[in-house]
Amino acid sequence: MFEISTHSSIAEIGQQRWEELNTEAYPFTRYEFLNALETTGSVSPKTGWQPLHVEVRQDGETVLFMPLYLKQHSWGEYVFDWSWAEAYERAGRNYYPKLLSAIPFTPATGPRWFSSLNKEQIEPLIAQILSQLCEEYRIETAHLLFPRTSDKPFKGTGMMQRMGCQYHWFNQGFKDFDDYLASFNARKRKDLKKERRKVAEQGIKFEQLTGDEINAQVIETFYDFYVMTYLVRGQQPYLTKAFFLELSETLADQMLLVMARHEDEYVAGALSFFDDSTLYGRYWGCTQEFDSLHFETCYYQGLDYCIAKGLSRFDPGAQGEHKIKRGFVPTPTYSYHHIKDPQFNLAIERFLDEEKRAMEHRMLQLQDHLPFRKEG
Repeated sequence: MFEISTHSSIAEIGQQRWEELNTEAYPFTRYEFLNALETTGSVSPKTGWQPLHVEVRQDGETVLFMPLYLKQHSWGEYVFDWSWAEAYERAGRNYYPKLLSAIPFTPATGPRWFSSLNKEQIEPLIAQILSQLCEEYRIETAHLLFPRTSDKPFKGTGMMQRMGCQYHWFNQGFKDFDDYLASFNARKRKDLKKERRKVAEQGIKFEQLTGDEINAQVIETFYDFYVMTYLVRGQQPYLTKAFFLELSETLADQMLLVMARHEDEYVAGALSFFDDSTLYGRYWGCTQEFDSLHFETCYYQGLDYCIAKGLSRFDPGAQGEHKIKRGFVPTPTYSYHHIKDPQFNLAIERFLDEEKRAMEHRMLQLQDHLPFRKEG
């Protein structure tokens, strides 16, 4: 018999208890990351993200934790369900609040729960938890975004799968960047070399900072860059300066901060996180425009780091077909959805089937645009 309870903050659970089950190096479910989101005001009821983290006990012992939020909107998710919300509204129903198991503002596939249970038990239990909490809170829908799942995820649970696409780089044992470029066809190799050369010819130098090298002063400068990416679009940033400052003290050993310098002044920066296998590109910004600066700062510097450190994968974030010609491969992502109303469930299921077919067709087409040499 499972006993399901919720917590209004991760601090209610505490770091020691969280880490007894979460032994993953994946940075975004680290206690430090999720706690920083909450304590610095980036995630709160005021911002439409009310923590509702799940704890499951069996015979008095905690056997599962899962990050969960009560959401009042769909911002910061990267799985777009605005049209679903509009359909509910037209029908006189409330789509919000909804339940969401995800990492706020972070479309990076990874673990979404930690458990001591057998693998066969977990996914049916996750589906049961979401369904039960929907009933308890009188909520219409629940969503699970970018989880790492089994080979046949949520089979027989009623959870509907949605397919998305990102562009990831995979290390084939490259010795250095030139070795990586040797896998390109001649024209694409020439184009990429030209891009990197343009940046160098503009006199831009790069620093790759990790650990203690990421201090408060450089975070202050980087945050100005990060804010600029939102202000130019007339938006406000999701994350606070305090969030980045706290992570520089608690999680810097899993952070890579690339800073671009021109004439002794920082002009751009890109912040990524890493674990023992993957680099995750997350935030970027600049105060001056330079030809090809974005590609060098966000992608090529990250590739250099992955190759040097022997990381097997580079996940540079959501969207962006421009990544393909730089060697980032179309890669499927998945989310799972519990829709309580039978009629909406059927309509959304049909939509997801059509969307998946179109997505698979598009990903097949995109393979033709990869820059790699054709064998034979």
